Amino acid sequence: MAALVGMPSDQIDADVSAHAVTVTVDESLYPLDAVYGAAYTFLDRCYVLLDRAASNRVRITLTPKGTTPAESELRNWVGELQNELLSCAWRAQIVRDNRAVIEAVTLQAVTGAMGPPTLDDLKDFDFSEEPFEDPLGIGLSWEEKYKKKKDEPAAPALGSSEAAAKPSDEGSAT
Repeated sequence: MAALVGMPSDQIDADVSAHAVTVTVDESLYPLDAVYGAAYTFLDRCYVLLDRAASNRVRITLTPKGTTPAESELRNWVGELQNELLSCAWRAQIVRDNRAVIEAVTLQAVTGAMGPPTLDDLKDFDFSEEPFEDPLGIGLSWEEKYKKKKDEPAAPALGSSEAAAKPSDEGSAT
């Protein structure tokens, strides 16, 4: 095995004659789940071998399934694997940081997909709670919100003589 030109020799080895490339990663930087996820993206075109190089290091070996790749293609595989490792490690970190939110959203989605409550669910429901406050009157129907009070006189019809006789406030100067 020889190092690819321009790549770190302590982490990357390439055997151009055997058409294989080996990348060694540190588990403190890339968790094992990230290594699995990154290696999975190569299964369509490479045989992937995962091996323990040391107590906290994992060795990933990629060999082609079909045609024999040139050194430039091996270099591309290494770059793609390193990018995928970083991406998978970042996604794993996001999932760890947001686990509670993800679980809450998933629970709401599954609960909502179960459909409306059954009669047995409603039988156990506590209807004695006080209704919510509605200071803006959003929960009222149009009729309830704009109904006339008993003391309030009805407005004259638009074309009636009462409407014509009533003085208009428009145009008057104060």
